[in-house]
Amino acid sequence: MHTIWKGSISFGLVNIPIKLHTATEDKDIKLRTLHKECHSPIQYEKICPVCKVELKAEDIVRAFEYTKGKFVVLEDKDFEKLKKENEERAVEIIDFVKMEQIDPIYYDKTYYMSPSEGGVKAYSLLRKALEESSKVGLAKIIIRSKEQLALLRVYENTLVMETIHFPDEVRKTSDVPNVPAESNVSKKELDTAIMLIDQLTTEFKPEKYNDEYRSALMELIESKRTGQDIVTPTAKDNVSNVTDLMAALQASIDRTKPQKTTEKKKRVTPKIRREA
Repeated sequence: MHTIWKGSISFGLVNIPIKLHTATEDKDIKLRTLHKECHSPIQYEKICPVCKVELKAEDIVRAFEYTKGKFVVLEDKDFEKLKKENEERAVEIIDFVKMEQIDPIYYDKTYYMSPSEGGVKAYSLLRKALEESSKVGLAKIIIRSKEQLALLRVYENTLVMETIHFPDEVRKTSDVPNVPAESNVSKKELDTAIMLIDQLTTEFKPEKYNDEYRSALMELIESKRTGQDIVTPTAKDNVSNVTDLMAALQASIDRTKPQKTTEKKKRVTPKIRREA
């Protein structure tokens, strides 16, 4: 499993060298966009709208737009300085809380944690302590140049880190339009709804659920593939890209040369008239 981050987690005087591994994967079917006429994949170019030129990676800088049309440019050295300052800090568990106190709206991404060399015992200790206390640890961590709030918990005998949103990243429910302030439902309606919920209540077994749309789309793609309902891009013309002047002249001469015939012309022997 690929390691995306190396560091250490500490709580009190206990330090645990760990590695992070992405726990989930995106299985969405990636579709390409093609030109309808020739079925060639479409390329997206980065073009400056003012200079009308295509930009390379070295021509592009990052900036923050603090007001419409006005930017503060940030250079690579600015990010490197921040990254170094934050990487030198150990990831410290700052609080322990009950997991049910954290609403799922805060959850972002899940990572598995494995112990690095020399961290097995401390890893086992934290895992056991979290299980026995029924608590989760809250910590801060820098991942991909972004500080994130995270919680540490146990999942199937493995320590898991859940990155969670900061409070100011969660929008206020008061901003949601058309939410009724009071519920105008009768007791009979409520009792019927609760009865329906009770009838549909079951034990959560994740393996019984699957992405039916993705499965149907893959079946469609496979049926088209096996039925040879496929397309290929139109071949590009091989245009000579000659930049040197002498090479361009030579290429022009070569293109205008008459082709050599493989058959030799028959020599015609002139007839000599003999006088009588």
